[in-house]
Amino acid sequence: MTVKTRFAPSPTGYLHIGGVRTALYSWAFAKHHGGEFLLRIEDTDLERSTQESVDIILQGMDWVGLHADNRDNIVYQSKNFPRYKALIQQLLDEGHAYHCYCSKEELEEMREKAEREGTATYDRRWRPETGKTLPPIPDGVEPVVRFKMPIDGVTRWNDLVKGEISIPNAALDDLIIARADGTPTYNFCVVVDDMDMGITHVIRGDDHVNNTPKQINILKALDATLPEYAHLPMILNEQGKKISKRSGDTVAVTEYEDMGILPEALLNYLARLGWAHGDDEFFTMPQFVQWFDLEHVSASPSRMDGKKLMWINAEHIKAADNAELAKLVLPRLEKQGIAVSGSLQLEDVLALVKDRAHDLNALAAECAYFYRKAVPPEADVAKHWDAEAPARMQRFAAKLAELPEQDWTAENIHALFAPFCEAEGIKMGKLGMPLRLAVCGTAKTPSVDAVLALMGKEEVLKRLAQ
Repeated sequence: MTVKTRFAPSPTGYLHIGGVRTALYSWAFAKHHGGEFLLRIEDTDLERSTQESVDIILQGMDWVGLHADNRDNIVYQSKNFPRYKALIQQLLDEGHAYHCYCSKEELEEMREKAEREGTATYDRRWRPETGKTLPPIPDGVEPVVRFKMPIDGVTRWNDLVKGEISIPNAALDDLIIARADGTPTYNFCVVVDDMDMGITHVIRGDDHVNNTPKQINILKALDATLPEYAHLPMILNEQGKKISKRSGDTVAVTEYEDMGILPEALLNYLARLGWAHGDDEFFTMPQFVQWFDLEHVSASPSRMDGKKLMWINAEHIKAADNAELAKLVLPRLEKQGIAVSGSLQLEDVLALVKDRAHDLNALAAECAYFYRKAVPPEADVAKHWDAEAPARMQRFAAKLAELPEQDWTAENIHALFAPFCEAEGIKMGKLGMPLRLAVCGTAKTPSVDAVLALMGKEEVLKRLAQ
């Protein structure tokens, strides 16, 4: 058997961070077993589904690197209506489904009665049974199509995350599989698509647990092979509530890109949000695929932790290839109007500063002063720039000017510090901090000798002269 999983978002908005974790687990499970990870767009809600939302979903999936094996042949439910209608007719012909002519008023009465008595909502009054007389068909009413759920016994499955789950069939409604206008409903479309796509493992959020017994019984009626199911618990915000844009939570995956989060860091973080491999916190996606299984997925909800995400992001920044990192930082510098030109390579700057930033935006700020001196904060000037600082900077600039170009190294620059401080009768802080402000415009830099060496003699002397 070839393992096949799927991710099936609805294109009615952004790509949700919870959806990305679901996609990640589905992708990793398929890849771990040498199988296929497929993408399906569930766009049967024609009024709310938009091409813009489809594009956002595809861009988000591409950004995080969860590439579907059917990327060039994505399944769109809106294109499968003829298939759905044919199978609905087949179920009608075989006696697994029937027409129901109930009015809205009748359905409302049934709902109120079911709430009082704790039974299934629909009373099956139009369900054909041996010896049963059905009501007369009302004039001018277009019927819906309902699926005949089993009445006795239970529907049971072994959930790969939650364990064995059983639902009494008496609690299941004869659900509508086609509306009065003939359009198929969600639960039926999902069943047909999973069957036609050959999905072997359905990995999805646990908000779908109640749909599973309905889908299992429809699959049985279609004589289809049942997939295995794994229902993932929700991701909660830091307050332990459902993640919501209304609550100010970062929900859309594109927002994480804007925050300067690396896609591999986001996936690393989401992987650990409900799954564990010993005490391992930082890992690559190839490692995750090698380790991943559903046995170690927690059945309990997980909470977002912004600090933990930033820590993992910082670790991935440190481990990143400098040339690849430069491609991500360069647009952020250009957005600030900073041109990366001349002999100072951005990759070399990143090698010096990348262990100082938790996100790409902060990393760009760490790189910026190498290409354009920053305006020093007033607090730093007040603290580190006294009346003697300008003259002292010029005297130190004279010492730097004596270094030949070929000797312009961090080691040789560092060798000037102690003798200069001794001659001036000052501690290193009285040289280093004003020097940072004069050259970089900030008191927060890596080792100042390394900064000066990388920036280059000509640029350093020019800034000191200013």
